[in-house]
Amino acid sequence: MAGSGAPDLVGLTMPLFPLDPAGYQPHALHSAERMWPQTNCYVDLWIEILNALGTEPRAMLGFTVTQDFEGDQFTFFKVPLEDLEALYDIRVTELAIFDDVAAHVCTQLQRGRLCLVEMDSFYMPDTRGVGYRQEHGKTTVGINRLDRANRSMDYFHNDGFFRVEGDDFDGLFQNKAADDALPFLPYTEFVKFPKTLPDETHIRKTAEALLQRHLARRPQANPLAAFAAVFAEQVRAIAERPFGFFHKYAFNTVRQFGANFELLASHLDWLDANRYTAEKEAALKIAEVAKSLQFQLARAVTRKKFEPLATALDPAIAAWDSLMDRLNRSFRHP
Repeated sequence: MAGSGAPDLVGLTMPLFPLDPAGYQPHALHSAERMWPQTNCYVDLWIEILNALGTEPRAMLGFTVTQDFEGDQFTFFKVPLEDLEALYDIRVTELAIFDDVAAHVCTQLQRGRLCLVEMDSFYMPDTRGVGYRQEHGKTTVGINRLDRANRSMDYFHNDGFFRVEGDDFDGLFQNKAADDALPFLPYTEFVKFPKTLPDETHIRKTAEALLQRHLARRPQANPLAAFAAVFAEQVRAIAERPFGFFHKYAFNTVRQFGANFELLASHLDWLDANRYTAEKEAALKIAEVAKSLQFQLARAVTRKKFEPLATALDPAIAAWDSLMDRLNRSFRHP
């Protein structure tokens, strides 16, 4: 990784990780064979950062047992920063933005720290076909290399590692914004890595303890049952809106709980595949129902036929009850 040094006035930084976007291999958690190869930008980002570090991303996923239904969406699940510190001795802190964003990023890169910056996916070629040059959207990237003079940046985003250049680079940093435009002040965090990563024994022991802690903080009522109670009504309302809104709704509901529980299954499999076999299958059942439900939802919105949705969540509701009951007994929770 880059070490401390005098500020580079040109704005060229050496990469923290010696990676080439053209040959980058994502972690297995982002395999195309999974039901939900992408989850959400923050968790996907951390999976690939930990992958680049050479440590185990599956260890951090115990927090997924706490996901709840929040009335109009499922919890946008994010790894707690205290979990990253406990597991990997990685510290994440907000970075104050009071000057040029790229200059702040260069300073931290030169100090061996990765910046996580909220940016506009409109200018990210890796979102081609979804958001690139089509729709403005907030997403978080991890900047590994920055070259201000040549307008180039290498970054972690979603399930991979990419490069952006030229006009897209200018768009991301708002380099050509009008003089009277609002200042570019994105929410930014920076990551302080340890000199030596903890060993596997520490990570496994800590992951088990964190799962137990998070289980005690799980929703007391079944979140999938709560969703089922309002699902049909929400879909009827969505059917009256432009079809593009369907994608936003599906992302924040079906995709969030589907991806969440597939990651929980991977966490349990990594912890102890023999001990948690039934729990893993229950979590995968929830992810599978979500995948099917996404297609049912699209058909219902298109055809405006909502009756099949009435019982569509029943298998997932039963699987959640079974999953939590088994985990509770495993850890002897009430």
